[in-house]
Order: sequence, then structure tokens, then C-alpha cells
Amino acid sequence: MGAKTCLITGATGAIGGAIARSLAQDGFQLILHGNKNLDGLHDLIGSLPEHSVLSTIQADLSSDSGIKALMDQLPFSVDVLIYSSGKPLYGLFQETNQQEMDEMLNLHVKAPWLITRHLLPDMIQKQSGEIVLVSSIWGEVGASLEVIYSSVKGAQNSFVKALAKETARSGIRVNAVSPGYIDTQMNSHLSLDEKEAIMQEIPAGKPGKPEDVAHLVRFLLSNQAHYINGQIIGINGAWN
Repeated sequence: MGAKTCLITGATGAIGGAIARSLAQDGFQLILHGNKNLDGLHDLIGSLPEHSVLSTIQADLSSDSGIKALMDQLPFSVDVLIYSSGKPLYGLFQETNQQEMDEMLNLHVKAPWLITRHLLPDMIQKQSGEIVLVSSIWGEVGASLEVIYSSVKGAQNSFVKALAKETARSGIRVNAVSPGYIDTQMNSHLSLDEKEAIMQEIPAGKPGKPEDVAHLVRFLLSNQAHYINGQIIGINGAWN
């Protein structure tokens, strides 16, 4: 059996990039998606083993046209989908406008729905497939000032649990990793005092690293995890 082909959305993010580097070490052939940070995508490719990247795709997954553009550009059969695209939305719920809501729904819910639906027929025919979503601790417990983000991450978790039950007999596994506080650009809006306050709340006393999430994804795609399906696996240093 040849190397598996893996589509990673959000590969220009810290977590998506760490996942790409980790899976490349295991011989996966990668299709890397990014949106705005194309320089970051180029740098990521330069850090990967030669010939590990099959293609790259640029698309804005917060819009219907961008979701369609990604699916139209998929040049190969995909064995593994890692959905790592996402962005936060901070602020009071009553001040959130409808455009922001629509973009968050598209990016975090509709895009994984449509991309997965696009890939499933081939996976079902092969009786084999892996789908992993990068969710969030807030999808499980909710966060003040992040009501929309918490809502769409909760929807991702429900999607994982339901789809796993529907596709397990077809040899397809669907799981999510649920990071807590990870040291990435997504938390750059926090002040030093706010970060220190969060560290006081985390029993481990430190933030996670993108590589920690990547190691968990790598394990979920291994043969050792063959009976793990429909799970939301936290990686949060015992926080919440």
C-alpha cells in the first residue's frame, strides 16, 4: 500500500503547520491549504521533506465561493482530512453582526460539512478514511465574550460524534482534538497580565505547544488508535 494522501486545511496556522511537519515524517503525501498567509505556506513547504507536498490550495473558507474553490482544486483522491482552519471572534454577543456570524458558521461548520461530504463517497468506496477536526475547549464548556466561537466549535463536536456513528461500518474514523490554551498567534490579543491569569488557572501551569496537538493528531492516525472513533479528545493541561 502506498503513502496516504492527507488534505490539511489551515496549514499556514501554527497548529496546521505543526501537523503537516509531523505527518510528513510518517510519509504522508500532503495537500496544503492556506488563505491569506501564502508566504507562511511557502516557508512551511521549505521545512518539509522533498516531494512530501503534492499540491497547495488557496481559498477563503469563510465564504461559499471559497469552499467551492477548494473542492474544485482538489487534484487527488484524499485518504485523510485534517480540518484545522479557524479564527476566533471576541466581543459581546449582542454586538456581533450577522456578517460575522455567517463567516464563522461558514468557516467552522459549513466548510467541514461540505468538504467532508465531497470526500466521503471515495472513502466509502475504499472502505477506509480518516477525518480529524481541530476543535476547542470552548466547544465543550463555552467562554464568555466568545459565544459565537464556542457555538461553532460545539457544532463541530456534534458533527464528529454523529458522523462517526454513520460511517464507522464503512471503515471511516471521525475524531476531534480539543486544545485548551495553546501558545499561538490566536492568543496574541491577550495582555501579559491576562496570560499570567490563565496560567494560574491551568493545573499544568504552562501553555501547550502546537507540536503537542500535532503529536495527538499523529497518534489518532496511527494503527494504535484504530478503535478510537467519534471522540473529542482534550489536550489542555487539565484545564477545565
